[in-house]
Amino acid sequence: QVQLVESGGGLVQPGGSLRLSCAASGFTFSDSFSDYTMRWYRQAPGKERELVATITRAGGSTNYADSVKGRFTISRDNGKNTVYLQMNSLKPEDTAVYYCYARSIYNTFEYWGQGTQVTVSS
Repeated sequence: QVQLVESGGGLVQPGGSLRLSCAASGFTFSDSFSDYTMRWYRQAPGKERELVATITRAGGSTNYADSVKGRFTISRDNGKNTVYLQMNSLKPEDTAVYYCYARSIYNTFEYWGQGTQVTVSS
């Protein structure tokens, strides 16, 4: 029903920036994008998948992993059914596959994007 499609990943040099997008679709009148808490996760080679950032349904509250605070910004546009992750001052340790995640506030439904590769290297 709900699909999450990510874009914006790629190769960037240390200190550079990337903006990831996650476009959500498949919602109905009674099940809208604004009913979902959105998150970004990432998984680096040899590491466990970790939570990077969370944003609430109206964008009024955000939370970040300590490793990205001050550098990454999560935002959402409910009119476009899209969540973003602006990544600045990128470091080699940010290299990972980044995943978009949606959780309904009314039930246990969870959805994952396909993941997009971010590589930070000179």
